[in-house]
Amino acid sequence: MSRRRLDSRSGLAAGLLGEIQTPICTEPLEHVYEVTGELGRGKFAVVKRCVEKVSGKTFAAKFLRKRRRGRDCRAEVIHEMAVLEMARNNARVVNLHAAYETDHDVVLILEYAAGGEIFDHCVSEELLPEAQIVRLIRQTLEGVHYLHQSNVVHLDLKPQNILLTCLSPPGDIKIVDFGLARRLGAVGELREILGTPEYVAPEILNYEPITTATDLWSVGVIAFMLVTGESPFAGDDKQETYLNVSQVNVDYSGEAFSRVSELAVDFIRKLLVKAPEDRPSAAECMSHPWLWQQQLCLSPGPSSTTTRTVRERSCGTKWAAPPEDLEDKENFLESPHSHAKKFRIDEGTSAPGDGSGPAAYSLL
Repeated sequence: MSRRRLDSRSGLAAGLLGEIQTPICTEPLEHVYEVTGELGRGKFAVVKRCVEKVSGKTFAAKFLRKRRRGRDCRAEVIHEMAVLEMARNNARVVNLHAAYETDHDVVLILEYAAGGEIFDHCVSEELLPEAQIVRLIRQTLEGVHYLHQSNVVHLDLKPQNILLTCLSPPGDIKIVDFGLARRLGAVGELREILGTPEYVAPEILNYEPITTATDLWSVGVIAFMLVTGESPFAGDDKQETYLNVSQVNVDYSGEAFSRVSELAVDFIRKLLVKAPEDRPSAAECMSHPWLWQQQLCLSPGPSSTTTRTVRERSCGTKWAAPPEDLEDKENFLESPHSHAKKFRIDEGTSAPGDGSGPAAYSLL
């Protein structure tokens, strides 16, 4: 088998990891894997379902272009691989199995998550019971805490980038898509305009320093969406969304919160605050009573689902928080909250946990 390593490119952008250990195989991918279908597609990548011929195991193959908009993007590919390697031993981060190289792409062979995106549960007519949401948020925080301990921030946490190992009942979470992740503290303050409008923190919009608290804002948005089925900041257009985020326009008084526990609201309120220094860390979040209470104060009970007949966006009422042009930024992604999941392709329904159900991978 022919193997070689990608060389690190000089002049890496601040915050990119530049060293990898995973060998890049140049043997044709088709010799080892049978590619069986497409899972997702983006501007610079496509993810396909594949089966390893020897073992029969299912994986997700992420094809990343080596050149994007006329420039060499090897550094970005190396960076994503390096982040995945760093988190390889963490159960909450998707596992990198192998890597291949073609004339135009580097292909990452990733762990396959058969349960699809937790975004599906945000827009479903039946919301998950709060006890299940607590479990998913706690697991997400475990993964985020692991990254933050290594001074790595994800910077694109959203329901589309958190997958489930099985569909029904919902399995364990796997965080994916580390193309925008950055390492903090390498060369002073990190300031970048990147992320997805509905989930991005105010400091990103204001081009202020990025910290680990930036990810915790996104966790708050995810928790809001899981318990209500609504987006807290989505406006009729990007500019309205940006305004809602920068002013922290959140409504906790609507019908969507009538069946949400007070502890859940308290958890979300503590994260959706404008000043990053006022947000709890991932470790502090994991000690919040909402995530550890023995009996959730729910109506209906914790074993029930909540059925909604109408989905509406938040009305954008402002509440008091505790003490450049984005259109031209390559990394600033389109908002996905049209409910037309751009990069989501179902493969049909199958028995839960058999490894052949739907999966999704959000892409740059």
